[in-house]
Amino acid sequence: MTGNSRNNSLLDILGRYKPAPWRGRYSLSRLFFNFYLLVMGSFVVIAFFADFVISTAVKGITDDYTSRFMQGTIVLIEDDLFRKPRSEWPKTIKALDEKFAYKLDIVERWTLKLPPRQAEKLDAGELAIDADGDILYHRLKQTPHILAVGPLSPDANPDRPRSLPLELRIRLLTWSLIGLCLAIAVWFWVRPVWRDLEALRQTARALGEGHFETRAPDARISAFELLTDTLNGMAERIQRLIATQKELSSAISHELRTPIARMRFALEMLAETDERSERERLWQLMEVDLDELDNLIDSSLTYARYEREQPELHLTPVELAPWLEEEVESMRILGRTLELSVDCHALPAAQRVELDLKSMPYAVTNLLRNAIKYARSRIVISAEVVGEHIRVHVDDDGIGIPPEERQRVFFAFTRLDRSRDRATGGYGLGLAIVRLVLEQHGGTASADESPLGGARFTLDWPLLQNVTQS
Repeated sequence: MTGNSRNNSLLDILGRYKPAPWRGRYSLSRLFFNFYLLVMGSFVVIAFFADFVISTAVKGITDDYTSRFMQGTIVLIEDDLFRKPRSEWPKTIKALDEKFAYKLDIVERWTLKLPPRQAEKLDAGELAIDADGDILYHRLKQTPHILAVGPLSPDANPDRPRSLPLELRIRLLTWSLIGLCLAIAVWFWVRPVWRDLEALRQTARALGEGHFETRAPDARISAFELLTDTLNGMAERIQRLIATQKELSSAISHELRTPIARMRFALEMLAETDERSERERLWQLMEVDLDELDNLIDSSLTYARYEREQPELHLTPVELAPWLEEEVESMRILGRTLELSVDCHALPAAQRVELDLKSMPYAVTNLLRNAIKYARSRIVISAEVVGEHIRVHVDDDGIGIPPEERQRVFFAFTRLDRSRDRATGGYGLGLAIVRLVLEQHGGTASADESPLGGARFTLDWPLLQNVTQS
């Protein structure tokens, strides 16, 4: 399977993909009510628990206050009763009952069902109060008769018109206001959350349908900013990978045609000739084409790996000047007719940097190979520290690069003119890989005019904080 067919298969799969339908209704009202019920329910439970705790804690205090408050009134009623014969007590109680807002009555002791502690207080001659804390009981001077005063609450008086208790009305009004204020607050909080969720949902659906140019708008809620940035970054990554796949498959299929055609022609010629010298020449030509195919595949795989995987860097501190000398020395054999020199006088003494010893040498040597191809007589490799960055320059005295093409040369399969074609070797992938290597290091690769008259390629990446100078 060719790269083009693999790419088409990938696009077909992405195009056929349909997102799964959303389960249940996904709406602003549903989100609002669910969240409102959760908050309101939690608030009600907490409020009732707090009310129960507070009521239990103050019940004893309230009962004691009620007993002390009514003590004088009950003593006066008792004195008034004992001024008259017992036979007139019912009449007297009835007359007094009409003058008070609460009910007065005389009952027998055996008819009362009081809590044990209150029963003991009643038998001891003290005021007792019922379990509801609304009726007071007092024994009338060692008689079996008990004076009952209450219910003290106006809402509990059976003689008064029936209506909602005042306490209940106040609580209903309070809870209504709390519920309304909470609903308004929840609405103003949920609405921007809904907008962000809906935007993310629409973006995810568009990406699932293959529209990889879609981007999520900026989040209104800070909690969704990271999710939005991650989603947009993923979309950009997918879009770039698909574009890279298209570019690679198209370019490779184009580049393969020429060497394959030459090999087919050489095979046909080989079958028609019996001359040894001609057969050897044709074999050499086919070997060159095979080497060309091998280089193309290797460069393409390297570029695709850096573009797709972004390999993890293993940074190692090195002394820059000796490292550059070593890299240049390894390339001198390719530029035997050229003057290759290293100029590190602008560097601080024993300047150290951190770099990946697997990928950065490839970037430097690739620039050296490029300079060796086009230099007339001289190549200079220099380095300097600019602020918090290290810069490595590769200068040659060749034909240079036009200003309008200096950015484009770092894109894959870019060759400028005849002097930079297959005759000089390469497929326009080397500089693209250099760019990816520098991006992995957090830096950039650029092209400019050289002081020598040719092209200057510059590698620029930051000096890391843990890099020290000896």
